[in-house]
Parts: sequence; C-alpha cells; structure tokens
Amino acid sequence: MSPAVARGALVAVVVAAGAAVWVSRGSSSEDIVEPRRIVTATELPVEASSAPTVEAAGWINTDPLSSADLDGKVVLYDFWTFGCINCRHTIPYVKSWHERYAVDGLIVLSIHTPEFEWEADPDAVAEFVAEEGITYPVALDPDKRTWRRFENHWWPAFYLHDDQGQRRYRHVGEGRYVETEDAIRALLGVDADAPRAELPA
Repeated sequence: MSPAVARGALVAVVVAAGAAVWVSRGSSSEDIVEPRRIVTATELPVEASSAPTVEAAGWINTDPLSSADLDGKVVLYDFWTFGCINCRHTIPYVKSWHERYAVDGLIVLSIHTPEFEWEADPDAVAEFVAEEGITYPVALDPDKRTWRRFENHWWPAFYLHDDQGQRRYRHVGEGRYVETEDAIRALLGVDADAPRAELPA
C-alpha cells in the first residue's frame, strides 16, 4: 500500500470515528423513549398487616376519622409538619393525588406531627392549611402518638395501605413521585390508560 493510500485510509477511519462520537454525544436520554412498565398491585409487598389507629388531638377539614371510617379504603398516610421545607415541597404532589384519585376511592390522611413547639399551635396549622389550599383531612398529632404507632422517624414520610388495611408501599423524603403515584394507581385498580394526576412541573 502506497503512503498516499495509507494516509487516505487513516483519514477515513478518523472521520468515521469522529462521526460516531458526535452521534453518541449528540444523543441524550430524552431521545431514547422507552415505554414505562406498569406496576401491578401483586408486585407491591405486604410490609404490615394492618394500619395503626390514628389518635389525633384535633382534626382539620373533617370530623374525627376512626379506623372503621377507613375500612375498605386505600389510604395514603402523609406525615409532615408545616415548618419543614422538604414537607412543603411535597404538598403540591399530595394535593394533586387527592384531587385526581379521591373519585377512585383514595383517602389522603395527613398527619401533622410538629418537630418544634411553635409548630404545635393548632391555629397556626389551620392557617397554613387554609393558605395552601389543602382540602384533605389533617390529623393533629402534637404528642407524636400516631407517629410512634407507625414507628415513623422522618418528615416527610408516606405510608400507603390497601383496602384491606395492609401496608403496601412507603417512601421517606422528597422525590419518587411517579413511583408513589404508580403504587396508588395499582392499589386503586385504576386503568392503565386513565389520566394521571397533574403533577407540578
């Protein structure tokens, strides 16, 4: 092979390699769309056989709810406190789930457990709830009685129980909103093609 031919072959290889690198770098995860796998109820493990009783010092947006009131319902227990910035970040998502899935039978039961003394003022909690447009039931747990019954240790924390009272999903902290909604839909038996909640951008 002559030197000129060899140089030409080398240039061709370099150009092809450069094109391959450009294509790989120019492609992002947004260009690759894979269908989301639908979670089914049978895939969600049973983490607890029953939900602890919610013992509240007061209620907002509802008359007192007993365990009997929750029988046969899918319930999302949401532990939070209004002074917690991470809790505040989750509120728009919880509101969206309530607004979308209440018609399918979901009960969002918000349990306000204060971390600091100033968060225990029931009037301050009620004012915050009103300002945020929260319409689902809020149980006041200033003495952490319900918190301890759930053996909870975090703000925020979500515990999702099925219509038999069994705990089937939990998540601590922010994030995993799509996964949490998938679990809600699975336990409610919502059709895969039914609209999802309008979650914040």
